[in-house]
Order: sequence, then structure tokens, then C-alpha cells
Amino acid sequence: MTKIKTIKARQILDSRGNPTVECDIYLEDNSFGRASVPSGASTGKHESIELRDEDPHRYNGKGVQKAISNIINIITPKIEKQSFASFWEFDKKLIDIDNSKNKSNLGANATLALSLAYARSLAHQQKENLFSFLSEEEKYILPVPMINIINGGSHADNNVDIQEFMIAPVGAPSFSEAIRYGCEIFYSLKSKLKSKGLNTNVGDEGGFAPDINSSNEVIELIIEAINSTGLKIKEDIVLSLDVASTEFYKDSKYHLQSEKKVLSSENMIDYLKDLSRTYPIYSIEDGMSEDDWEGWQNLTKEIGNTTQLVGDDLFVTNIERLQKGIDNKIANSILIKVNQIGTLSETLSTIKLSKSHNYSNIISHRSGETEDTTISDLAVATSAGQIKTGSLSRTDRTAKYNQLLRIEEILGAKAQYAGKIILKD
Repeated sequence: MTKIKTIKARQILDSRGNPTVECDIYLEDNSFGRASVPSGASTGKHESIELRDEDPHRYNGKGVQKAISNIINIITPKIEKQSFASFWEFDKKLIDIDNSKNKSNLGANATLALSLAYARSLAHQQKENLFSFLSEEEKYILPVPMINIINGGSHADNNVDIQEFMIAPVGAPSFSEAIRYGCEIFYSLKSKLKSKGLNTNVGDEGGFAPDINSSNEVIELIIEAINSTGLKIKEDIVLSLDVASTEFYKDSKYHLQSEKKVLSSENMIDYLKDLSRTYPIYSIEDGMSEDDWEGWQNLTKEIGNTTQLVGDDLFVTNIERLQKGIDNKIANSILIKVNQIGTLSETLSTIKLSKSHNYSNIISHRSGETEDTTISDLAVATSAGQIKTGSLSRTDRTAKYNQLLRIEEILGAKAQYAGKIILKD
């Protein structure tokens, strides 16, 4: 066990130009780890607390100097010159220092930066890639990318209610070919948008952000773009939605403004059923609002046997909320975001619980990202089988895809692509 030699923390910028936390950890043998923390726009209210300065005169209140100060002045004196048996033990120390249910004392952005940086320093010390250091198995699965090609909701300045329309290249023979499929569809879609006089600017996650009046129109346009590449719907490509319904859930109703609809939970379920029956949609994320547990239960009864129903705002990578979902037969999949819970070890515990109850896992980015590629390694280390990391534009998104391409090269014949597994399911 090597002692921690030095801890550094700094404020850097994320992909939206907002401040975020970056941390460096050096061990006494000069092993080194660095990590930076993402940030969400449509955040669930049950997520761990991201600490912001709230000083309106600096970065519009979004500075993170309080979190930096907590790392330097509160946490560092308690862990510097100390050794830990594992990153699990290190994370436990962070959790104990914070001593709150939701990281509200130190900030999840402070604890996560430290947690990931320490794990990386241990991987460096053992001369391992992060994915192999974190893995408990010899078998490695490369995830299917859920590629966001049209942005709406809180991720774009348009009138599209649903937050993400994604393509999943399940029929590709490898991860690298899946990326090729995605790129070709991305540029085909760009051409289609231009030909219709629609905006080809991109949203927060790199997908196009045109003004289109209904979800059906968006999906039809995506299918048209897929067909023009020669790839086959259902065989090569399936579709996925992130509804982010909490964003338009008010007064116990779902307000689809672009479609001029105000829906009850029952009507919202019917709306999603119609979409999933009409189009090749294999996955729906946050189809119901984060606290509409009854709605979630009914949605799961209706289409849970045929559709991957993903809890993001619902579960917020929180093991207690996931357990409630399991106990009540709600959803069948969980979105994993490391900054929702604030440490690597708690993230892995949530993944383990979900797998033990046959819930699928999707490792995910946030809309405010950095060049940090930890989630790529995490997806392979846990054999999650699926990853959400945005579109095929913007370096903050492509950095994750490029890391997966490197991992695929490192693994060679050991790399199994998850597409056929998902297609079979």
C-alpha cells in the first residue's frame, strides 16, 4: 500500500463553458491519476448534490471554488500521507468525511473527482489500463453506442419535447464498425435536414437540433436517413429515446408543448406504447417522471416485456432507489452516471445490484462533459453492453468513442461487441 503524496484540485471548464472540478493525485512512488467531473442540465432532484458557489458575480453563480476548497482544506488533511488497501476503502473514507446522505457537505463533484483520480493512480501504479484494473472478469464486452443524433428538451434550443433521439448499431460486427455506421447515418441525416431547410446546428450533446413539431416527424426523418445509407432498420440499426419526461411533468400531467398535448399518466403510457409499436424502438429512458412510481409500474406492465425501460432520473445511480424499483417491478434497466452518486465504488455497487436482478446497464455521460474518458473504461470493465456518450461531433463526445476504439485495439480478439447480444434479447 503506497501512501498518497500530493493532491491537487483546480477549476476547469466543461463542454458548455461552465466551471467544473478536476483533481490530480500523486502516490509516493509517483503513480498518477487525474479525473474531471461532468455536469447535467436535466438533473433528477434525487441526485447527489453538485456544489456550486452561487456567486452571481463569478461565472453566473456556477463556480466550483467551494468544492475545490473542500478538497484542499477539509479532505486533503485527512487523506494525504495515508495509504488505503483499495479504492473501495478510499471511497469509504470520503463518504465518512462527508457524512451526509447525498454528498451535500462536501459536494459530489468534490468526492467524485478524488474517487476517480485515486482509482486511476492505482491503475497507473499497477501498470494497467483502467478498464482491466476495474474489471473482475477476463471476458470483455465492447458496448453498443446509443448515438444521439437529434437533441431536444433541455439539451437544445428548439421546440422538440423529447430530449434525445438515438440510433443503436446493434447489427455491426464490431465497435469500430458500429461507429462507422453511426457516422454515415449522422451525415446522411445532416444532408436530409439541409434539403428540407432545417437547422443543422448541434445541441449540447452533439446531435442536430432542428425545430420539428412532433416525435413522429423526427423519427420518420431519422429512418429516412438510415435507409439512404443502405443500412437496414431492425437488422443493423434500432432506435432509442430519452424522453426526460420529468422536464415537462407539471401538476401531475405531461405537457408536450410542441404537440399541444396535455397527458395524464395513462395517456402518456398510451403515447409511448404507440411510438414503440409503430417504430423500431428498443429502448425508452425516463418515459415517466422521476416520482410517478405508479405510472412507471403501469408502463412496465404494458411494454416492459418488449422494450428496455431505463430509469435515469428515477434511479439516479442510487442503490436504495434502484432497490425500490426492483421490489415494485418498475423498469428493467438503469442508466449509470458516476456524478449522480459521487464515488466510483457506489457506482459499482449499484451496477452489481442491477445485474443481480437482470436489469440492463447503460453507462452514461452528462450534457456538460469534459475530455475525461473514464466512462469508456467503466463500460468495458463492467461489461455493461451499452453506452450513451452523445453524438459523433464535439470532442467532449468523440473522446469517449475514441477511447473505446483504443480499447478495442488493445483487446484484439478478446473484444466481443455487444450488438448481437442486445439484438438477441
